[in-house]
Amino acid sequence: MLGLDAQLQAPARLKIMSMLAAVSEIEFSTLRGELDVSDSVLSKHIAALTHVDYVRARKGNHLGRRTTWVSATRSGRAALSAHVAALRAIIADVD
Repeated sequence: MLGLDAQLQAPARLKIMSMLAAVSEIEFSTLRGELDVSDSVLSKHIAALTHVDYVRARKGNHLGRRTTWVSATRSGRAALSAHVAALRAIIADVD
């Protein structure tokens, strides 16, 4: 459909990007908990979004343990805004 982003049609990816839109970055384990998915499933979604430059992941330490932080890129934020606008246009006439 016109305006819909194929990379954001999967509900988990749309939720990831929606969560990232509200923060500068988020810990991988927080995303995993909110989505209620396994590490491997979330890793695949993050990899797909990284491949199209919608997110960036960085490794770091938090409270003495290794962790991964995920953030939306500028192009990812723009893609999310365009996708949401397309969704709103599709449902504009729904009562």
